[in-house]
Amino acid sequence: MPLLPLIALFIVVPIVELYFILQVADVIGPPYTVLILIGASVAGSLLLRSEGRAAWRRFNLAMKEGRMPHTEVLDGILIVFGGAFLITPGFLSDVVGLGLLLPPVRAVARRFLVRALGRRLLVGVAGARRTRPAPARGGSAPRPAPADAEGSAWEESGGRGESAEARPEPADGDGTPPQLPR
Repeated sequence: MPLLPLIALFIVVPIVELYFILQVADVIGPPYTVLILIGASVAGSLLLRSEGRAAWRRFNLAMKEGRMPHTEVLDGILIVFGGAFLITPGFLSDVVGLGLLLPPVRAVARRFLVRALGRRLLVGVAGARRTRPAPARGGSAPRPAPADAEGSAWEESGGRGESAEARPEPADGDGTPPQLPR
């Protein structure tokens, strides 16, 4: 992870949060500011509990229906982060946390997360995959090329996907299965 986002996360964000807390305390007074922060944390924990249970029910329903619960898992992750932001003292983190716990805002955040992670996963998977050359017009789509540790299985077989050493001899007429060479 690059250094700049970490600096922003652990240094700049707490300073901005502290600035807003002090500004609110100047306007309404320190006791009320502390009460608002405590109230937001309690309300956040209750909302986290409610939304977490709903996400768990949707997850179980998807599993019973035999569907892949990808949306429900992402919702659960966003709910956990939203609850963590709401429990953390600060007004900006409360706004972000409340947004992640509200279903319409969470749906937008989920779409953004899927797009961002989808690109990263696609690049990672595409970069790690070996494929055979594309077939001539009208042929089938490229498939992953089989390979052993040295990458010789595909090359030695003349494109048939088997190693020359591993090819069994034809069966004898006595019905015994062919033996692999040792």
